[in-house]
Amino acid sequence: MKLETKIQDHLTYLYGAEAAKQIIPSLEEILADFQERNPHLRTNTPADRVTEKDAILITYGDQILEENVPPLQSLTEVLNTYAKNALSGVHILPFFPYSSDDGFSIIDYTQVNPELGSWENVESLGKNFRLMFDAVINHISQHSQWFQGYLRNDPHYANYFITIEPGTDTSQVTRPRAKPLLTPVQTSAGEKLVWTTFSPDQIDLNLSAPEVFLEIIKILLLYAEKGADIIRLDAIAYAWKKLGTTCIHLEEVHRLIQLFRLIFNLVAPNTIILTETNVPHKENISYFGDGFNEAQMVYQFPLPPLMLHTFITGDSTHLSNWAADLEAPSEETTFFNFLASHDGIGVRPVEGILNQGETDAIIERVATHGGHISHKTNPDGSESVYELNISYFDALSDPNGGEPLAFQARRFLASQAIMLSLQGVPGIYVHSLFGSRNYHQGVEKTGHYRSINREKFQRSALESELHDPESLRHKVFFPYLDLLKKRAAHASFHPNGTQTILPPRQTGNKALFILIRTAPAGEEKILCVHNVSNAEQSVTLDVGELELKTTGAPKDIITGKVYKINDMGNLEFKLFPYQILWLAV
Repeated sequence: MKLETKIQDHLTYLYGAEAAKQIIPSLEEILADFQERNPHLRTNTPADRVTEKDAILITYGDQILEENVPPLQSLTEVLNTYAKNALSGVHILPFFPYSSDDGFSIIDYTQVNPELGSWENVESLGKNFRLMFDAVINHISQHSQWFQGYLRNDPHYANYFITIEPGTDTSQVTRPRAKPLLTPVQTSAGEKLVWTTFSPDQIDLNLSAPEVFLEIIKILLLYAEKGADIIRLDAIAYAWKKLGTTCIHLEEVHRLIQLFRLIFNLVAPNTIILTETNVPHKENISYFGDGFNEAQMVYQFPLPPLMLHTFITGDSTHLSNWAADLEAPSEETTFFNFLASHDGIGVRPVEGILNQGETDAIIERVATHGGHISHKTNPDGSESVYELNISYFDALSDPNGGEPLAFQARRFLASQAIMLSLQGVPGIYVHSLFGSRNYHQGVEKTGHYRSINREKFQRSALESELHDPESLRHKVFFPYLDLLKKRAAHASFHPNGTQTILPPRQTGNKALFILIRTAPAGEEKILCVHNVSNAEQSVTLDVGELELKTTGAPKDIITGKVYKINDMGNLEFKLFPYQILWLAV
């Protein structure tokens, strides 16, 4: 097959004209072979890649355990039993053989970790759910065949990794962790210093080497072949290194993602690229490109810390102002909204949104609620807070505060409802869906702060709690599923539906987060009202002023309750603490 001119242009930019000429025949052969094996993947792209029916669960492949059953099978059975009609997709966190970081230090990109199951188990999960796979292509395990070949001085792997001479100035390089950038390793040719952005076990790949680029293309295509509708580019902002720069957000990284997009457009056009870049908002959304040439989805990283601030203060002002400025650059792009994940809650994304005192208040809340604070190293050698490690449930409610479980659950579900109401596709971490609390034993066992939010479930115990109406899991899980089902039934929540924020300066009540979602074709509007405080709130809204034309009384799609418009054309109602209303008009 002949490659598009744009692909050739990107290859020339990244590797130079001569190297590009060498790459092109190999790339054409890889793509031709892929197409021959997978003609079904070259179908026309649907008008809507994602809709209001899409909600993605984020989970480990071994999240649910039972004796003598592959964990991926247990996960599939539990989700098929309880969540098939509420969740549309599953992001299986790295399920490959690995050596550290709970899967993000991959030994073999092409195999399923036998402790989790097999490719057949992955494909079985994909029968009822869209699948998201991780492409962890910034780094690979030191135990991988690739790095072991490098240590043996095998010429095939000579350029797979980045070797730095001792004494080289790397002070400008952005550091996401408080660990050394360079790691000494013993090779058959003597000691060398290799680039390790995240840990000594995670060796950065040299994507400026054409042979590494071609290997990565094979891996991405394999994931599409194995059923991945969405491919998450992990830590992609750091993927290209150039000494003398910050080595983050380089133009080469954007060109690389644009190359991936063009290649998928050719051979698997339904594949969605999602970039994971835990950085301030403007930097984060740069990965949309021009709206048509780069990632179709980006993580909404400011949302988790902003939501915490909102519920800590009972004040929706910052959240409302931020959300009012959100806009995806095209109908081909949207946000991946989330409040919790396998990692901690990043604080850098709210730089420029919250002041230092407001950020410090979030940090203090996490510490007093039993969480941990992780730091990164700055260019001057100092350290600053990078992320907060805590279960999102306990970040919102003091585990030792003595509040009734039902009240804590209502507060938590209010935060989740705001996330579900926002424009974009919701991503729901498994421990949020099941109402998990801090897992202190995990931190004690591993010595890693992130383990506080990575507890595994025993299936029998999990299902027992789900069937106990008095348990926290029951009080969170089933109402959460109900919210998801109600959301999926209304086109107003389509990612391309418009979003109008009613800020506190307009409503006169900072304890309410209010927005109007409108279906893409304009056939429906939903007025979403959320009480972010622990006190009863009253609100009066002028239906005409908000252009909420209605032929009848607005109905709360969550409870079915009908609300009347008074003779003045106003909606008047009270909300109890942390109540949510989604009114269809």
